[in-house]
Amino acid sequence: MMLKIILAEDHIIVRNGIKLLLEYQSWVEVIGESSSGQGVLDLMASGMVPDIVITDINMQNLDGIELIKALKTLYPSVKVIILSMIDNEKYVAQAFQEGCYGYLLKNVTEDELIFALKTVSSNNKYLCIELTQKLLDKLIGTISMQSKLTSQQVDLTLREIEVLHLLADGYTNQQMADKLFLSKRTIEGHRQMLIDKTGSKNTAALIRFAVTNGFLN
Repeated sequence: MMLKIILAEDHIIVRNGIKLLLEYQSWVEVIGESSSGQGVLDLMASGMVPDIVITDINMQNLDGIELIKALKTLYPSVKVIILSMIDNEKYVAQAFQEGCYGYLLKNVTEDELIFALKTVSSNNKYLCIELTQKLLDKLIGTISMQSKLTSQQVDLTLREIEVLHLLADGYTNQQMADKLFLSKRTIEGHRQMLIDKTGSKNTAALIRFAVTNGFLN
């Protein structure tokens, strides 16, 4: 079954390059092309309805985001893939919020473009590898920073950290008392202090906090 594509790109050299690449695929048919979002709607109004529209964001006479909105209303079965130089996460998020199925940067490889088409045609969403890596790095950095800030806010004594490790290893209060040569009541006090300092509801939450914030390796 042929996958029908309409291209929307206002730079004719870029559009021709994408078209040439797609036409090498025996299962893909470029049924129309336009330099604007409005041009895509005009083509579709004439009966030229594709499976997927590949569009840039920056175009005159209806940009890519506005085109997504229009297609969602007029042709809800047609999927949209953004192919753009814009890597700003604000625009990426907006595009997906409005209903696009894929977002690719124009330096994407031929293999990834084809993979994206297959993914989207299977009713799945796709974000190109470069943007995925960028967002993943930001997410990791944010979580790391949050963990560091949280760890800095909780000041545990060496004895409390020792008790925390024994708790994580499954020791009971009595076993910890015997191992550390302390009274059971003292251990219970350390345990309660750990819960209070970390704002945990119970021992399970305390262990989860300790793992998340680097107190347990």
